[in-house]
Amino acid sequence: MPDAPATILFVGDLVGGLGRRTLLGLLPALRERHSPTFVVVNGENVAGGLGITPKIADELLGAGVDVITLGNHTYKRKEIYRYLDDQPRILRPANYLAAQPGHGETVVERGGVRLGVINLSGNLYLNAGRPAFLEIDAALERLAGRADHILVDMHAEATSEKVALGWYLDGRVTAVVGTHTHVPTADARVLPGGTAYITDVGMTGPRGGVIGVRKDQAIESLRTQMSVRFETSPDDPWLNGVVIRSSKPLRAESIDQVLEPWTPSSAAMSGPKNQTM
Repeated sequence: MPDAPATILFVGDLVGGLGRRTLLGLLPALRERHSPTFVVVNGENVAGGLGITPKIADELLGAGVDVITLGNHTYKRKEIYRYLDDQPRILRPANYLAAQPGHGETVVERGGVRLGVINLSGNLYLNAGRPAFLEIDAALERLAGRADHILVDMHAEATSEKVALGWYLDGRVTAVVGTHTHVPTADARVLPGGTAYITDVGMTGPRGGVIGVRKDQAIESLRTQMSVRFETSPDDPWLNGVVIRSSKPLRAESIDQVLEPWTPSSAAMSGPKNQTM
């Protein structure tokens, strides 16, 4: 297989309209700075904090996002069901049931370089239909010979499950990136076999809240142990992502975190408020 240099920008969970605007506001500068071959984004929280809609997905893809990955909020909005079947560049976890809408892997091509993307859900604390460690082997067989690089988004609660998957796939894929917990971890590294790894990329959205939720509402819920209607926080938007560089197929040379604040214009902030979570 010939060399296939590529740079992948992966952006962690977009939270609400503010997360979407943060990505779109910073993406041109990130393209200029890092020159990514591919842009992959986790969008499972982008529609008011829960799920995604066809309209939002089309906007992200139209802005130059190559692939959208999802997670445990995939099916929160029924209007996305048909879209998941029809649009090859949006993924739900591959280890969901085969009867559920959507698909778990795809291949996109830029400049003659092919990137395979696989979306997985953890099994610990999350309701995935099949074991992730068995499904990833099947997915890699399906992608054999079809991709120069492979990125795996492991959307999982347990850090142990994500770390274990990184070691399990070391040398077999270009990168394993963790999502879901919305807090970036400090363990970005290239494993001995050449796979770039991070336990959690973090979230793109309001750092001034509690993993995306208005802090007063989150505190009230935790303090009173009562049901509280959550809304996406409007405070302190940041983009959390990683840049993965590779010059050879299925081997990463580096992985670097992108942790960047965004100052929205008054016009952007004056638009409609996010839907409640």
